[in-house]
Amino acid sequence: MSNLVTIFGGSGFVGRYIARRMAKEGWRVRVAVRRPNDALFVRPYGVVGQVEPVFCNIRDDESVRAVTKGADVVVNCVGVLAEDGKNTFDAVQAEGAGRVARIAAEESVQRMVQISAIGADADSDSEYAQSKAEGEEAVLAAFPTAMILRPSIVFGPEDEFFNRFASMTRFGPILPVVGADTKFQPVYVDDVAQAAVKGILGQAEPGIYELGGPDVRTFRELMNEMLSVIHRKRLVLNIPFFAAGIMAKLMELGQTISLGLVPAQLTTDQVANLRNDNVVSEGAKTLADLGIEPTTTASVLPSYLWRFRPSGQYYDITESAKTLRN
Repeated sequence: MSNLVTIFGGSGFVGRYIARRMAKEGWRVRVAVRRPNDALFVRPYGVVGQVEPVFCNIRDDESVRAVTKGADVVVNCVGVLAEDGKNTFDAVQAEGAGRVARIAAEESVQRMVQISAIGADADSDSEYAQSKAEGEEAVLAAFPTAMILRPSIVFGPEDEFFNRFASMTRFGPILPVVGADTKFQPVYVDDVAQAAVKGILGQAEPGIYELGGPDVRTFRELMNEMLSVIHRKRLVLNIPFFAAGIMAKLMELGQTISLGLVPAQLTTDQVANLRNDNVVSEGAKTLADLGIEPTTTASVLPSYLWRFRPSGQYYDITESAKTLRN
């Protein structure tokens, strides 16, 4: 083997952690993305020329083939939380995943890792979850020995979950959430990367793994933990699903009327997804089967959410000074 891995979406939230770990393993890393110039930050992960961003459109056969040629392993991290133009759930998460697997098999790639999601279900009311399941099916049909990773909500410095809601606390005393009682099992992004590396190096059995952290929490409990970390008091207000559905439709209408200039902050598909718990299934293969100890949110959240505190990283110093003055 020439030790070359192609990571589709390798500059994204999860992909960059996999790229960094593979560079440390001494592999050459091809980061396949739509905008290589925006992914130049991955180059310092290795020595000169070891990690290179390259153009790829996952919706196009020849584009995928060009970045797959010569690779020993491929990892597909590409996914979308909301549809945007041609980047629909089907085009990216179902057809795109199947395309990567089919071409990887045609190019005699040795191994494949597919990043999916807990909740992938062809019978789901959510198109997101449906497309994830269809993608898994297409991957396994073309590449039966693929490793499929299904993480719960992924957290880490660049996440779009805790960062998003922490940012919202700056604008008022109320923090609205949809599905406050829905359960999640947040998994640390580097734990997901470690799992992917096990698959890349052939240190794990093929198949489906569901990845969750050590704690199962409701949406409300996670928001309260976040509020504790950033030292802010806010009322976590649950928005009933029927009301959230109406809000999402109005937001989607606004996005359509504005020709995408005003993106919907909530979609009807996200509302459908939030109706279901997002936790590891009983009997599923997990991080434990990969020999990985899951990381707690408590050990990581303070390292990046401090900037949302009233006085930023100096909050504790400021509060101590106030106490001394009093």
